[in-house]
Amino acid sequence: MDYADARKRMVDGQLRPSRVTDPRVLDAMRELPRENFLPPTARARAYADEDVPLPGGRALIEPMVLARLIQLAAVRPGDRALVVCAGTGYGAAVLGRCGARVTALESDETLLGIARDALAAALPAGTVRIETGSPPRGFAAGAPYDVILIEGEVPEIPNAIADQLAEGGRLVTVLGGGRRNGVAVLARRLGGSVTTTPVFDCATVALPEFAPAPGFVF
Repeated sequence: MDYADARKRMVDGQLRPSRVTDPRVLDAMRELPRENFLPPTARARAYADEDVPLPGGRALIEPMVLARLIQLAAVRPGDRALVVCAGTGYGAAVLGRCGARVTALESDETLLGIARDALAAALPAGTVRIETGSPPRGFAAGAPYDVILIEGEVPEIPNAIADQLAEGGRLVTVLGGGRRNGVAVLARRLGGSVTTTPVFDCATVALPEFAPAPGFVF
């Protein structure tokens, strides 16, 4: 497969027609080798307009959805960014190419192995810092953040993560009930309060780490 041509077709055929207009996002996704952020057996699907399954019930988010989420975050050069459930690191890499200083938080060791190799090959050293931990808790040691991306669908935004937003900070994710009928949202911290606004409907895989605990059954 000609991956360079596939990247161009992804940008021109999937992103531009879906109102992705930020030139930094378009350039990042045209240049980054998305296939390297997948296991070898899945690389042929890297540029399909769909989520690509990953180990552990996770997925590499569909290009259009990820691009619109990152565009929504309105990244500025030098912004401190946190990617929660960073998976294999592709979303973190796009943010890094857009000028952010990124902390990528992940708990799955298999995904982390792919992320470390792919990020090291794609970006200058230090652009993305990889951390392990419990995703619903965020990464308080690096807070506050100007941008937070929760990379997948969650039932709600945990207070622990919202509290890590800087004043004026933006958080983007997909809210839903695990039925692939979610809505992309933008949460902002202004005046000390966090307000969440729905922006566009979309479907992506629910993050297992954020699944509600099962209730007690008699």
